[in-house]
Amino acid sequence: MSELTLTVMRLGFLAVLWLFVIVAVQVIRSDLFGTRVTQRGSRRGSSGAAAPSGGAGRQAAPPQQRQRRGAPTKLVVTEGTLTGTTVALQGQTISLGRAHDSTIVLDDDYASSRHARIYPDRDGQWIVEDLGSTNGTYLDRTRLTTPTPIPPGAPIRIGKTVIELRK
Repeated sequence: MSELTLTVMRLGFLAVLWLFVIVAVQVIRSDLFGTRVTQRGSRRGSSGAAAPSGGAGRQAAPPQQRQRRGAPTKLVVTEGTLTGTTVALQGQTISLGRAHDSTIVLDDDYASSRHARIYPDRDGQWIVEDLGSTNGTYLDRTRLTTPTPIPPGAPIRIGKTVIELRK
């Protein structure tokens, strides 16, 4: 092998090694300090309540459900890093988790990326479903194993975050 080929191979191996080290440091940093999910989650949570245009195509059926007496109209985060965040219930599925594309992005060590979802059934009642999370989803201190109807005001706990349906 020529000297030039050997030098190029050494430099290539060194570049790949440094790339591996940089990726490993980024993974460790995100595990220790978390990702920048809080900023995106707070913007998305507030935009979901203020600008309901995202689900404008699906607003024809839900107004009938919302007019039902005693039916909840909003989802409120009562504990956790997103305390005070409100999402209007417009008949769409609300996803909860650490993933960036979730409706409510949870910056919580105990939340999975796709942790749970809340959706309306045909009767206009809201259902919470755990999506196979590691630490579980709790409704009134009961761990969910099947999709369960949510009574208004009942706390839904995902890690350190508590969410309630309100009128």
